[in-house]
Amino acid sequence: MKRRRAPKGQTASATGGGRLRIIGGEFRRRLLPIIERPGLRPTPDRVRETLFNWLAGVTPGARVLDLCAGTGALGLEALSRGAAEALLVESDTRVAAALSDNLAALGISDDRARIVRCDAMRFLAGPPRPFDLVFLDPPFRQAMAAPCCAALAGGWLAEDAWIYVETESGLVLEVPTGWVLHRELRAGDSHGRLYHCRQQ
Repeated sequence: MKRRRAPKGQTASATGGGRLRIIGGEFRRRLLPIIERPGLRPTPDRVRETLFNWLAGVTPGARVLDLCAGTGALGLEALSRGAAEALLVESDTRVAAALSDNLAALGISDDRARIVRCDAMRFLAGPPRPFDLVFLDPPFRQAMAAPCCAALAGGWLAEDAWIYVETESGLVLEVPTGWVLHRELRAGDSHGRLYHCRQQ
């Protein structure tokens, strides 16, 4: 959960809070509450819109893993756009509870979306299952991105998987062999990278 300024079109206080807007798909224009929590911000609207335009042919029917889910902006957007299922991993109990409430508000069933209250690295140390699309948006400046990427290579990626990693600007990110940078974008203090991984 990183500190971000509230993007245009989203309201947030200095300690978090405000509303999350779903950009496209089944739940387009739905507004969901974001609890007051230090540093909790959704990925900005314009970043999500660009990202999901890139993923337009990937998201429908995909099995999605949203690590460090926070507000669930990426996982919820994927579900709205036709992802078959999503697993959202969040370590903060209050944030996870709020995410569960938002899933219920959207009428998303437990067999389509599940929340795991767990640290991302601890989760990735467990028995792997392959996902088609992975979102990794760890807290900034805590050196989590590279270890999580390395752990994902240990059985968490399906053949022809896509991985979106969002980090602080200026971070030189080391990723596993076979991850090909497809697109990238920068917004404020964040740097988003979309990788394509074809399993050998």
